[in-house]
Amino acid sequence: MSRSASIIAAIVVSCSQLFGQAAVITKTGTTAAQFLKIGIGARSIGMGGAFTAVANDISALYWNPAGLARMGGGEASFNHVNWIADVQYDAASAAVAVDGLGTLAVGFSATNVGDMDVTTTSMPEGTGEQFTAGGTSICLAFARSLTDKFSIGFTFKYIHEYIWNESANSVGLDIGTMYTAPVLNGITIGASMSNFGPKMRMEGRDALQLIASGAGNENIVNAQYEMGQFDLPLMFRVGISTDAIRDDNSRLTLAVDAVHPNDNTEYMNSGVEYTWGNLVSVRAGYKSAFERGGEQGLTVGGGLEYAMSSTLSILADYAYQDFGRLKAVHYFSVSVKY
Repeated sequence: MSRSASIIAAIVVSCSQLFGQAAVITKTGTTAAQFLKIGIGARSIGMGGAFTAVANDISALYWNPAGLARMGGGEASFNHVNWIADVQYDAASAAVAVDGLGTLAVGFSATNVGDMDVTTTSMPEGTGEQFTAGGTSICLAFARSLTDKFSIGFTFKYIHEYIWNESANSVGLDIGTMYTAPVLNGITIGASMSNFGPKMRMEGRDALQLIASGAGNENIVNAQYEMGQFDLPLMFRVGISTDAIRDDNSRLTLAVDAVHPNDNTEYMNSGVEYTWGNLVSVRAGYKSAFERGGEQGLTVGGGLEYAMSSTLSILADYAYQDFGRLKAVHYFSVSVKY
């Protein structure tokens, strides 16, 4: 083989290796405010997160705001999640239906990793100081049924994230739609876009530093590290659901979602819910199928609804989510419908 042919062959092999590596590169970990991706509602998680076309309770505030218009009344809910790595996540929300206007909802969510010791290279056992990290989100939503088959919803949110003395702020927008086709027991198609907004940048006194300059380093100059900017975890969802069984005593709901995030590969969620007598529900699903390198998988859950009166009900839901090599995650929800 001639020298030129050898060089060409080497270039071709190198390019093929580069393109092969690029093909498996994902954008995992390249967005800010990751807590916005933690699902809200034990019912929806029990169905594997396949809730975009099902959302008809207060958790629609997270999955598809258009579903708020289909609740049939008001609802208030509190959710607690024992997230991985001992991270605690809590969310509270409430909605009310206004005649002639639509449904208004407010929500608050917060995550915290707890106190951790500050360590340095010279003091690996700790300096005696502690720090924490977490994030919060406050949102306001509006949804309305434009026809008896089509509804639309919007969620506006304020986002705050912090670690030690650094913090970042942003705002976000969610938009969702739902359409029910008049076939069979009703096939519902839902679509939503979540967390559309400007990038986040950490700022605070931890980024400040003093630099010695001049002859003999006699001058001290105040300086600041230039922190990077990161996108919000933008997510597009499209889902379809139907009631395979629906009568006076029972309902069997099937649902599938396709999800496209801006910081990972596409994946699918699927789930099923069986409700007997508007009293007991059991659920199962599979979350994040086909996600490259994902650890999420099987989900199961159940719930009870107790009617205290014709206009007031209390609901309690639980969901278990398998996280592969990471420990399992448990979701708890308590709601009041009025």
